[in-house]
Amino acid sequence: SDGSIRLHQMTSEYPLMQWNDSTNGQPVIALQWALTRPAVFFALDASSNIYIWDLLENDLLPVAKQTIPSEKVVTMTLLGEPERANGLLGIVLAKESGQMDIQFVKKKWALP
Repeated sequence: SDGSIRLHQMTSEYPLMQWNDSTNGQPVIALQWALTRPAVFFALDASSNIYIWDLLENDLLPVAKQTIPSEKVVTMTLLGEPERANGLLGIVLAKESGQMDIQFVKKKWALP
């Protein structure tokens, strides 16, 4: 609820990494690992901002932030085929009106 994100190992109650205020204090609504690139995850905050984290590129800050200005995004999920090396990765955004939007991710964050 405070915008912090913690990375845990399944065998420990203490986080391996913790990013405080990673969304400028906005609650994290959804967070998901990329299906095609294990070091990348996406976080959606309550202000319809999507943060892209690539831990191989930068483990302190997100590598990109995209604001969805048209309408409030209530949740997101990722789609892709991890068994294929084509680097196709998409984000499905569910908006407050019930509309769904699919956006494809740049190859540099999608390729294995």
